[in-house]
Amino acid sequence: MILYVLLFNTGTSNEGIHTLKIKDPEHEQLEQDVVLAFEEEDDAMRFALLLEAQDFPSPSVEAISEAEITEFCRESGLRMQFIAKGTLAVPPEANLEKTDWQRDEARTSESELDRIRQQLERLL
Repeated sequence: MILYVLLFNTGTSNEGIHTLKIKDPEHEQLEQDVVLAFEEEDDAMRFALLLEAQDFPSPSVEAISEAEITEFCRESGLRMQFIAKGTLAVPPEANLEKTDWQRDEARTSESELDRIRQQLERLL
């Protein structure tokens, strides 16, 4: 079966998949990252547009086999939530202040600045 997921920075070294933090049904005090896997491409596109309307970065909708996304989630410690055709999934009102890839970019920028700073210090 082909499912549809939302990806950010598609085709880059900083590619990421959209997840939601939801309460773990077995441990209410814990949150778990969940990948939404849409049965219908149109439903995934609608969800992506709703994210954009909340000033979230623009995701791309990508087709993936059920086996591949299941394996990815298992290896990544994520849970997959199947969104059946016609289900109106709505993003939560609150989004993260910074996404994981924005944090990585900030770390990269800081390390790059440190490297340049060290080079300049060597010149003195």
